[in-house]
Amino acid sequence: MFQTLKRAWSIPEIRKKLLYTLLMIVIFRFGSAVAVPFLDTSVVRSWMEQNATNGNFLEYLNTITGGALSQATLFSLSITPYINASIIMQLLTYALPPLERLRDEGEEGRKKLNKITTAVAMALAVFMGFAYYLTLKRMTATGDSGAVTSALKYSSGWEMYFSAAVIIACFVAGASFVVWMGNRISEKGIGNGVSMILFSGIAARFPVDAGTLVSLIKEEPSKYLFVTIGYVLFIIAEFAFIVFMNEAERRIPIQYAKRVVGRKQYGGQKTHIPVKVMMSGVMPIIFAMSFMSLPSTIQLFAGQPTKTTGFYYHFCHFFSTRSWSYAVLYFILIIAFNYFYVSIQYNPIEIANNLRQSNGGIPGIRPGKPTSDYIQRVLSKIALVGAVFLGIIAIIPIFFSMADQKLQSLSMGGTTILIAVSVALETTRTLESQLMMRHHKGFLS
Repeated sequence: MFQTLKRAWSIPEIRKKLLYTLLMIVIFRFGSAVAVPFLDTSVVRSWMEQNATNGNFLEYLNTITGGALSQATLFSLSITPYINASIIMQLLTYALPPLERLRDEGEEGRKKLNKITTAVAMALAVFMGFAYYLTLKRMTATGDSGAVTSALKYSSGWEMYFSAAVIIACFVAGASFVVWMGNRISEKGIGNGVSMILFSGIAARFPVDAGTLVSLIKEEPSKYLFVTIGYVLFIIAEFAFIVFMNEAERRIPIQYAKRVVGRKQYGGQKTHIPVKVMMSGVMPIIFAMSFMSLPSTIQLFAGQPTKTTGFYYHFCHFFSTRSWSYAVLYFILIIAFNYFYVSIQYNPIEIANNLRQSNGGIPGIRPGKPTSDYIQRVLSKIALVGAVFLGIIAIIPIFFSMADQKLQSLSMGGTTILIAVSVALETTRTLESQLMMRHHKGFLS
């Protein structure tokens, strides 16, 4: 990877793209430090430290925004509205025939889908900005101080509505600007712009985790020195394992029949269909995390249970992020959503029909239904391996928080590392393709 970066930096055209991408990332980090008017960031920070813990959805959103959510800055929503809109549109494309036809129209259809996705992202940004404002109004610190300072001065009147409009507009404008920067990176920079913004937000949290480990070592060196060494070694091993699983694939052999057209013979080639073990990426974890965040969201607004008996107490205890029941249910949901996502991505019947129309087939398997059944069996086995891997990666932070409550604030969990490694590998492939285009010797050399 570092050798690829060194070679890419030596080419002026690619160097300009790298500098442009770096400039956009720097602007994103500056915007993540610009405070929104009418908000007390110290109250927001202290409230998020108490509630965005144990790997819940608030902590996940705070991690992918690079800590901007916990500081109520201009880029608090970051790229999350666009990610949610992309997931929604991806699912609707398989459910609604008009969107499916747009997807199959080629470049023009994809442009229309991108415009629709952007519109949905803006609608989600308005909704998320309003929901975050309502959450900010409920945030309180010691005494009577609250996160929204204007709400303390004005109990009613146009001043309160004006401050609310300014806060929500800042959140929506910040999300829109982040999406614009992502599109500019995709056009003039290196790699996928949205992925690069997401990667920069996650990477910004790593120094914070390093500072947390250093402070724990200073507090109890006899205990946390060995814990930190073991944790760092585990993270390195996790990096290597994620890279291995991300590159792993199952190859289904394909044999094309020979046919004679005039005096020429066509076909007879041997190839394969690559089926990646991580074909669904991090999407099953996001789906499962969104579902498992509903109980904690209810508890966030309804408050902690006051009694140790009753349905509400057992409900909160069952869905506690530090309980075995939460980890088991989370693991099962990841497996289920992984199978669901694979089923909407791959259609064995369509693959079998395409092979038959192109005079291809799987050696030892008859065309038609036997071929589709064989592909379905392969996909089921690969999906199970990928789902178990994703489940293990996702529940690792839960076990860390069970072992020691002081480690629950660490954001270097399995999901964030999985996203960071996937984006790094994707960017490396893009750089390698750019280098190959510019170093191809051609036919006359």
